[in-house]
Amino acid sequence: MVRSILFIMTVFAFTQTNAACPYDPNCLSNPYGAGSPYKADGLMNPYSQYGSPYSNKSWRNPYATQAPKLYDQNGNYRGRLSTNPYDPDSTSNPYGRYGSPYSTDSINNPYGAGSPYSSDQIFVYPDE
Repeated sequence: MVRSILFIMTVFAFTQTNAACPYDPNCLSNPYGAGSPYKADGLMNPYSQYGSPYSNKSWRNPYATQAPKLYDQNGNYRGRLSTNPYDPDSTSNPYGRYGSPYSTDSINNPYGAGSPYSSDQIFVYPDE
């Protein structure tokens, strides 16, 4: 059984979240919590299944098809946290709904879901 892993991101860029949640254990910008490179199932651990550049479940693998999914605090799907530019749901697909800087559903849109002024938190879940 796959455990659900919850990570909190307030905006799409990890560097922008430092002021928002540096002490939250579920925040990716906390280097001693979810953002630790030593956390066994962490996104920032290059040897975990979610952080390895070779795992099909990793956000770092540009060919991954089961990258972690993003949801906002209202339960709206925000795509896959992925470096795969060909996946239609990838946040790295500049022509896709969730990667385009012009789509209101994209965390890459500074005036939409990815606004640094938005109070909405983004949650990252592994693909089951």
